[in-house]
Amino acid sequence: MSETRFGGQYRIDSVRLAEYDYGSSGMYFVTACTRNKQCCLGDVTFMNNQWTVIPSAIGQRVMAGWLQITTFHSYVHLDAFQLMPNHIHGILMIDKPAYADWQPNRFGPQRQNLGSIIRGFKSGVKSFATANQIDFAWQPRYYERVIRSDDELKRIRHYIDANPSNWHKDRDNAENLFM
Repeated sequence: MSETRFGGQYRIDSVRLAEYDYGSSGMYFVTACTRNKQCCLGDVTFMNNQWTVIPSAIGQRVMAGWLQITTFHSYVHLDAFQLMPNHIHGILMIDKPAYADWQPNRFGPQRQNLGSIIRGFKSGVKSFATANQIDFAWQPRYYERVIRSDDELKRIRHYIDANPSNWHKDRDNAENLFM
């Protein structure tokens, strides 16, 4: 990945597949981080013989917002999801069986695609935070990956499910004993 100058500032080039249509049917793995990777979404704790995340108030809204995606986008099905102290992981499927208007990824206005779905989700959480005077913001971008096979889907689901048990090794965890 390289950096280019845009508007006098450096920016990281997109990791999106240039010829892929992010509004077409497919499964997508998404990771969104809080601004400066601030740990404000919850705390990881060992409970009932497993590592789990106890969500904060904003973390609860993040979880509710993720579930509401299907309310605003009827063509979306949700799969695995994990709230972490400073980020979320989720898998969603865009299901448009009659979709025949393939549009390669391009810069500009977008709707009914992965970008518009995640933008709406993040915006809803931020609006809640603002209305409730919670100091919260997302990082401007997010990571996504087109899931290309059943094996990849299984690996990503496992990664998402195991994420809380690996928090003690995360470099963004202030209590990381292995740094």
